[in-house]
Amino acid sequence: MSRNDYEIVMGLEVHAELSTKTKIFCSCPTTFGAAPNTHTCPICMAMPGTLPVLNEKVVEYAVKAGLATNCEISRNSKNDRKNYFYPDLPKAYQISQFDQPLCEHGYVEIETSEGKKKIRLTRIHIEEDAGKLNHDDLGGGSLVDLNRAGVPLIEIVSEPDLRTAEEVEQYLRKLKSILEYIEVSDCKMQEGSLRADVNVSVRKIGSKEFGTRTEMKNMNSFRSIVRAIEYEAQRQIDVLEDGGKIDQETLRWDDVSGKTFSMRDKEDAQDYRYFPDPDLVAIKLSEEYIENIRQGLPELPESRKKRYLEEFKLSEKDANIIIASKYLSNLFEEATKISGNAKAVNNWIISDISRILNEKELEPNEIPFTSEHLANLVILIDKGTISSSIGKKVLEELFENPREPQKIIEEKGWAQISDEGAIKEVVLKILEANPQSVADYKAGKDRALGFLVGQAMKETKGKANPQMLNQMFLENLK
Repeated sequence: MSRNDYEIVMGLEVHAELSTKTKIFCSCPTTFGAAPNTHTCPICMAMPGTLPVLNEKVVEYAVKAGLATNCEISRNSKNDRKNYFYPDLPKAYQISQFDQPLCEHGYVEIETSEGKKKIRLTRIHIEEDAGKLNHDDLGGGSLVDLNRAGVPLIEIVSEPDLRTAEEVEQYLRKLKSILEYIEVSDCKMQEGSLRADVNVSVRKIGSKEFGTRTEMKNMNSFRSIVRAIEYEAQRQIDVLEDGGKIDQETLRWDDVSGKTFSMRDKEDAQDYRYFPDPDLVAIKLSEEYIENIRQGLPELPESRKKRYLEEFKLSEKDANIIIASKYLSNLFEEATKISGNAKAVNNWIISDISRILNEKELEPNEIPFTSEHLANLVILIDKGTISSSIGKKVLEELFENPREPQKIIEEKGWAQISDEGAIKEVVLKILEANPQSVADYKAGKDRALGFLVGQAMKETKGKANPQMLNQMFLENLK
């Protein structure tokens, strides 16, 4: 049998670190990148006799995420102890939520090649992050950094509704976008503040029963997740086709070799021996509390998309690219407001800016220049101060050393030549140097005009006004 005879079934557990200033049960800061074990205290280091106190902002942010993903919000919730032994978890248990999570039964809608699809969410619950092990190959051991221990997380658990790696990527990008818009997480995947556990199984097409699943832990790159799913699905199909059986286990994805490796047997809920945390009171939310958070939600991606289609007449494809990131969306809105030219701003974002972000492997929030810089670049082109080809050079410079576009143009001597006398001089020079192209044009070969204009642009290093060049060539050729 071929791979086409099988269907991949996937569900995701997405962990997002919340952007609170302090940890979930103590007042230690949550900022990333501090020296190891400097953001710790007796509570997050689990010293005997210490008591956790729940950070109210964590509950607020989780409810926000639940409302933004169409969840039902629980009026009565609680914290539970999830027991497991691992060196980066000082207590030997994690405070999480078991049978009464804060949010349940939501969904996220994604765009697929076959149209819109709802990915159901089982739950969103709050929990604390574990510390981090730094493996020292030279010393032959591991060092633990507990700065991350106690950093608040929400875990967003989906139903097994995903069928392709492309759907998984769409789902993750949509979730990331929503969390950025409501400002509950910075979603910096490179810093581990958004990561996913991917559960993968395969089954024969037409089968109603799920296959045995494997879980790939703590993945924080869209590209790696797509590659890992493709590999793991094929591995499982190969095992089944050879008459073997899939073991339920936790896997590690190795990005260099492009393979998965077994870490341990996959635990089920009973293995964690959950019980209510006796040190923390129940979480009871009033209707008024939930409604206040609902009223305070900002405009979400889908609402912005609808507005862009109606107000700015963007294409659906362009609108999807822009709203996918709150940073790009804000850049578009603010630059459009200043320049008054939504079409030009949109074109810069979806073409050159997106290209440079891909080439430099940057996230939109790492764009170094401001919306005012982009707006002023658009205005300079609209006024004819520079051509669009020079505009591309200015944009490259904005990524390298951001400053006012006008200043860049003055420093580099890139102002557009719009002086009729100067342009005529260039036109006559190019005509004289290219008699064959002149003859071709007169013989009806219109492409010869494009060649002549290109030569003139080359002569002026892209600084000549292209409209004036075209006009003057036409006049002289006639």
